[in-house]
Amino acid sequence: MNSTYVVNPVEVRMKESANGSIYKSIVVMGIRSRQVNDKIKTQLTQRMIHIVDDIDDIETTNLDKLAISKEFDRLPKPTFIAMKEIFTDRLDIRSIER
Repeated sequence: MNSTYVVNPVEVRMKESANGSIYKSIVVMGIRSRQVNDKIKTQLTQRMIHIVDDIDDIETTNLDKLAISKEFDRLPKPTFIAMKEIFTDRLDIRSIER
């Protein structure tokens, strides 16, 4: 997935008319972004659990942690993932009417 995503105002307006309002689209993107962020955070935590810190060697860099950190830094940001999902119709937006 490409980490750079340019928001086209025309696409935003088209989605606005398709989904009912731009506010609703932004709220959905925010919720989805948090879900993606939580998933990435869980994956990072699970990978870091298996790495043992050497307490005696605090001054040196843990190369395993550094490699995992760089790998996760290259991932696209959760906001961009959510925007891409909504603009490619991979998110199903449903309202609960009260």
